[in-house]
Amino acid sequence: MPSSRVSGFYNWPLQERLEWVAQWAGLTEEETAVLQGEAGLSAEQADRMIENVVGRYALPLGIALNFQVNGRDVLVPMAIEEPSVVAGASFAARLAREGGGFRAGATPPEMIGQIQVLDVPDVAAAAAALVTERDRLLAAADEVDPVLRRLGGGARDLIGRVLPETPAGPMLVVHLIYDVRDAMGANAVNTACERLAPLIAEITGGRVGLRILSNLADRRVAWAECSIPAAALSFDGFAGERVAQGIVEAWAFAAADPYRAATHNKGILNGIDAVALATGQDWRAIEAGAHAYAARSGQYTSLSTWSLDGKGNLVGRLELPLAVGTVGGATRAHPTARVALKILGVQTAQELAEIMAAVGLAQNLAALRALATEGIQKGHMALHARQVALAAGAVGEEIEEVARQMVTEGVVRPDRAEEILKTYRKERGGN
Repeated sequence: MPSSRVSGFYNWPLQERLEWVAQWAGLTEEETAVLQGEAGLSAEQADRMIENVVGRYALPLGIALNFQVNGRDVLVPMAIEEPSVVAGASFAARLAREGGGFRAGATPPEMIGQIQVLDVPDVAAAAAALVTERDRLLAAADEVDPVLRRLGGGARDLIGRVLPETPAGPMLVVHLIYDVRDAMGANAVNTACERLAPLIAEITGGRVGLRILSNLADRRVAWAECSIPAAALSFDGFAGERVAQGIVEAWAFAAADPYRAATHNKGILNGIDAVALATGQDWRAIEAGAHAYAARSGQYTSLSTWSLDGKGNLVGRLELPLAVGTVGGATRAHPTARVALKILGVQTAQELAEIMAAVGLAQNLAALRALATEGIQKGHMALHARQVALAAGAVGEEIEEVARQMVTEGVVRPDRAEEILKTYRKERGGN
């Protein structure tokens, strides 16, 4: 497998970048055409995915480079409209390579299904009865998906939780722990909860209300970590040791203050969501689970941690729930999602979650480094200027010229882009 460390990739012509990625991943001509937009999701396919379809919506698909996760070089497809995210992740991954790349792992793919039980005569007695009937209930849940069970998944545990005070009165909540293997698992878990509902009503003497999975998938957690020598962080007069300390101080702000933590975690999810979109994952579920996990202590805080070890190396770690799949849903229905998974070269949902956690940590590192040194706007605005130029009507070489002048002036605004474009065209005898 060739290295994902590629110098000057952003300067290559688009077609050369595409051909290189196709060769790396062993894409067929048809799969390459999907990335070019010549094939991909058809209107007919879209019409079968959701309701009331009137068209399709496209986002740029970029490739983050330099990633090495658990000793394997990977190319990371990212679908996102925001400038600087792909570049930031690629740059941070290059820094992480100086310390051996990212190490990552994930817990078994266990999802939680919730069954709400109301009007229970004796909540404590009902919870005790569930313990007695646990094996019967798990056996019933296992009957829902024989294929999943044959693959090693299925029901793992049943837990009763008493909520003594709610706006609707006391209630019992039953948690079904269900191993979904390489699926995201929502359909399997919801179906299992539906199957158990009549049995639970019978056992508890109550009335079953909601029967649905929880997106706080705190039993399905992925993590990634890296260690970067301080010397690798130095640039443009910024000493590596000072950069490392600045990153730790920036993280400490997010750890202590929920207002900062919200933006801090949004940056992490910039990377994770982009991979989720590219590979057809339920990014809304990922977002919900991540933010809920960040507040599990009772105060919303940072999902990542950064510190200095005894040798002065910068050490980062990210941990969050990641309910993702490589089978079923949009991962198989959407042609581009299938190609993105092939580029990643992942075989299991667990491996996908590990890479996504590494991307989230890389994105966090890129943002904190910028914030702690030259400020977030310098690099971001240079890339954002292209979007502004494009929105002003610039085409071809005009885009780079208008963007370059705005960045030079330090004024990146739509009205200024229109003025520059008008002058540029007038000087060249255009309209």
